[in-house]
Amino acid sequence: MDRFHELEVFIAVAEAGSFAKAGARLRLSPPAVTRAVAALENRLGARVFNRTTRSLAITEVGQRFLDSARRVLVDLDVAETEAVGAAAMPQGHLSLTASVTFGRSAVAPVVGSFLKQHPRVSASVLLLDRVVNFVEEGIDIAVRIGRLPDSSLVARRIGTVRRVMVASPEYLARQEAPASPVDLRLHSVIAFTGLVPNREWRFLDRQKYGSVSLQPAFEINDAAAAIEAAEMGYGITAALSYMVSQRIRDGKLVPVLETFALPPQPVHLVYPHSRLVAPKIRAFVDFAAPRLKTVLGESSLDDGG
Repeated sequence: MDRFHELEVFIAVAEAGSFAKAGARLRLSPPAVTRAVAALENRLGARVFNRTTRSLAITEVGQRFLDSARRVLVDLDVAETEAVGAAAMPQGHLSLTASVTFGRSAVAPVVGSFLKQHPRVSASVLLLDRVVNFVEEGIDIAVRIGRLPDSSLVARRIGTVRRVMVASPEYLARQEAPASPVDLRLHSVIAFTGLVPNREWRFLDRQKYGSVSLQPAFEINDAAAAIEAAEMGYGITAALSYMVSQRIRDGKLVPVLETFALPPQPVHLVYPHSRLVAPKIRAFVDFAAPRLKTVLGESSLDDGG
């Protein structure tokens, strides 16, 4: 078995703390990970991990070897990069994730355009309304909406979004628009549970945060369906600006409670930190960032972001 492959697997297991997670990160089966670690231990004549059915811990030998293994792979990457040049052609498989609605409307088309320009790259896009673990699910790049916690991820800001309360002109012709968040209790409310999961609707009033507890008339776990229901006149819903900007411009939806809107939230392209970023990742980030920024800029609704 290739010695550099063994080092790569060893480092992945040490960083992930799990054979299974390392396998997902490297796209290897658990038996393949086990074989690589076993081959390394046979060559070293010592165990690098103590493992049971429930736990995994790096040994003292493994800990000492880890830094050396990392240096070897970094030196190899540097040598290869210098050999082929900094502008190496992007190639290989690229895994991305984004929220369902933004991924469908913005990310997927950008990926398609990117693949046309880079025929040696293939891609898979995972659309989920939850935060995805990069290692466990083998993700290269994610689009994250909201404040980022401190982490080892590299982030490139591409714009902002804000939460918008909207209703159809027909609904507002029947029901007077709410003057304050409390007035929502007198209205038919449509809740997208991915945005308002606990029925506590947060607002900003004179620089102070507050919330209103509501009992929605209609709850649904799909943003597009909630927006469609609002457009059909069923009530008021909350959505992110990029989801409804075109419908507002077309007069199909009308913003309400704008003076109580929460501050804009940042949107980033994020990927794991590495001294050397794979050409496919660097190329996609450079390609996607300005295009997604345009989409978000068009949907900002003058949020100032």
